[in-house]
Amino acid sequence: MSDLVLGISAYYHDSAAALVADGVPVAAAQEERFSRVRHDSAFPRLAVEYCLREAGVTLDDVSAVAYYEDPALKFRRVLTTFAGAAPTGFASFRDTLPAWLSWKRRTADVVRGQLAELGAGRVPPLDIRRHHESHAASAFLPSPYESAAVLCIDGVGEWATTTLWHGKDTGITPVSEIRFPHSLGLLYSAFTYFCGFKVDSGEYKLMGLAPYGKPRYAQLIKDKLIDIKPDGSFRLDMRYFEYLRGQVMTGRGFEQLFGGPRRAPEGPLTEREFDLAASVQQVTEEVVVLLARHAREVTGERHLVLAGGVALNCVANGKIIKEKIFDEVWIQPAAGDAGGALGAALVVAAERGAPRDHLATGGDGMSGSLLGPGFSDEEIVAYLDGQGAPYTLLSSEDLHSQVAEGLAEGKIVGWFQGRMEFGPRALGARSIIGDPRDPAMQSAMNLKIKFRESFRPFAPAVLAEDAKEYFNIDQPSPYMLVVTDISPGQRIEAADTAEAAGLDLLKIPRSTIPAVTHVDHSARVQTVTETSNAPFQRLLTAFKERTGCPVLVNTSFNVRGEPIVASPAEAYACFMRTNIDLLALGNVLLHKEDQPEWHEEGDWREAIPLD
Repeated sequence: MSDLVLGISAYYHDSAAALVADGVPVAAAQEERFSRVRHDSAFPRLAVEYCLREAGVTLDDVSAVAYYEDPALKFRRVLTTFAGAAPTGFASFRDTLPAWLSWKRRTADVVRGQLAELGAGRVPPLDIRRHHESHAASAFLPSPYESAAVLCIDGVGEWATTTLWHGKDTGITPVSEIRFPHSLGLLYSAFTYFCGFKVDSGEYKLMGLAPYGKPRYAQLIKDKLIDIKPDGSFRLDMRYFEYLRGQVMTGRGFEQLFGGPRRAPEGPLTEREFDLAASVQQVTEEVVVLLARHAREVTGERHLVLAGGVALNCVANGKIIKEKIFDEVWIQPAAGDAGGALGAALVVAAERGAPRDHLATGGDGMSGSLLGPGFSDEEIVAYLDGQGAPYTLLSSEDLHSQVAEGLAEGKIVGWFQGRMEFGPRALGARSIIGDPRDPAMQSAMNLKIKFRESFRPFAPAVLAEDAKEYFNIDQPSPYMLVVTDISPGQRIEAADTAEAAGLDLLKIPRSTIPAVTHVDHSARVQTVTETSNAPFQRLLTAFKERTGCPVLVNTSFNVRGEPIVASPAEAYACFMRTNIDLLALGNVLLHKEDQPEWHEEGDWREAIPLD
């Protein structure tokens, strides 16, 4: 039987579980997808149960459990931080320390106890790994490279906030690190907070907001907040940050520096927020590019792999690629803390002798990141029959043909196919899709489907063989983690744009695919192949045959504040609550106009907190 290692991340945000068999990821999922609590930090009981069920095993079959960080070392950092911030940090100390004294520093025992409560067999030995080691392993071990430079950048693990590693064969060797409180991730989170968005959740909004502004605060940030060295190392001036002393990111120092109090959440966006976003994004890109250059010089490697929360900043990833520092860059699709569960399991498996067999195929070891649960047509039909929902069961060819026809007619489609994605991006398994040629599609999806802010851009999915015709991209981007420019041949020169600013920029068409072209002519691209996602590839092919366009709008199948749908029931509810026109569940197709009237108790939006 295969040697099985179960990985777990928990108790901060985006708890997850992953199961690895002989070094191959066979199942992985975030707890939020099952609990329906966005960024759920609880012990991932449901995700663990899913992983075991998917593999058809119990804990008796698992050789080891890998936990993604060292609670004892993290506890020492917390104590040191409180001691260094005294007496101003007393309120935070009073609110936070009891949890650490009562159970957090005994997290290993808590994890063992939670596993025992599953009643799924004896609890295997628990192997504690360090936070950035888990990130590094998640980046390198499933990557398509025999050796690579490994760069991990996030908020903070135990002490490390930025680490450089050298990956060779089945091992990762630490090279250098930057330690808390000096953190590029926390610098970005401070601006996320100051601009009125949620920390550890709204950073992608700040990235999307940046192209609307001008980086007029960038030099001020470098003069006052962060001292950047030529090798990309840096130090923050902690007088301007509050996270050492309290439970907020910024205070009076930030307000004085940037001309007033932080934006109230959900308040109106002003030119200041646009420019703050543009400025911190530019500084972040500068640091990341310098770190990448240093990684190339130190390791001598031609390939770079990335993980950690900052690796989800796909604009910065695109800058590394554009600078041609490395021949190719690969980013772990679950780059945040959820991916730490996978990385911890992979590093333990490697130490137990697991090979990297995927290298022989020339691809990566993530199976397109399609590692979550899937549902058969029989299961889907049984659910729909129970709801009395009218549907048509089609052949695969007819499904793709009819959906492509609907898309060409301007319909918005809920697309639920195969196994669910692991990580924050919908990659064509749990997606809402539309025609990118429609100038009204971006606002229609934001306001009538997703119920979210109008400024947020949508990503294009494109057939890999056609990517260069539409985008300036020189390498695969299967996980939608690279931003690049729209190719010159697809651009439209807009007239009278000099006076446009802020959200007015949204109204100006910029390319032949306006629904996925951001205001700076950029796009977060997903390249699709039959290997990465066969059903989605076939749909893109059918749409191209129908329209001549090999691109679709691809956004996650959920509404604002809700986790991505995981089951047919959740997909059907989202379909009925929104203005989605068609729903494709496996080979089953539903039309909105055919469905019975939707009834549920109360207003469903009140149960979903804003993100």
